[in-house]
Amino acid sequence: MHKDDEVEFDAFAVAAIPRLRRLAYAWCRDWHRADDLVQSTLERVFARWQRVRRTEDAFAYARTTMVRLLISENRRSWFRREVSQDVIHEAPADIPDTDTRLDVLHAVGELPPGQRAIILLRFVEDLSVADVANLLGSSEGTVKSQTHVAMASLRRLLRSDDRGAVT
Repeated sequence: MHKDDEVEFDAFAVAAIPRLRRLAYAWCRDWHRADDLVQSTLERVFARWQRVRRTEDAFAYARTTMVRLLISENRRSWFRREVSQDVIHEAPADIPDTDTRLDVLHAVGELPPGQRAIILLRFVEDLSVADVANLLGSSEGTVKSQTHVAMASLRRLLRSDDRGAVT
């Protein structure tokens, strides 16, 4: 790889890390694991940078790579992780109530991997149904129906008594 390519990749990585990290944290609820996932994603993108940099949106490629890493990691039945309960050091500015944010993150974490990916891509990354379908390799109808099912599950989880009746 040429020096110019490395400089271009470094600039891309610096710009992409915050968004990738937030998405990874929303998925796994552990900042250390989120950092590991972002690093693995950037390693894969770097290995293909010559091809990736010619695409329209290198961030979309990186996001797709990370989502596929997350989904494949959770498919392994023997693979289980503990979720750290440390204090959250970074918080999205758009949800001011920390308790509500934690309840929502916990509820999203209880969704099956496919539904979790759809919810995070649709509502955290603000992608359209068509973009999510394309990213996950499924139909738009599947994305719509899984969004509906996931939202119903989230409503049920957030209304349960042990969550403090958040609506």
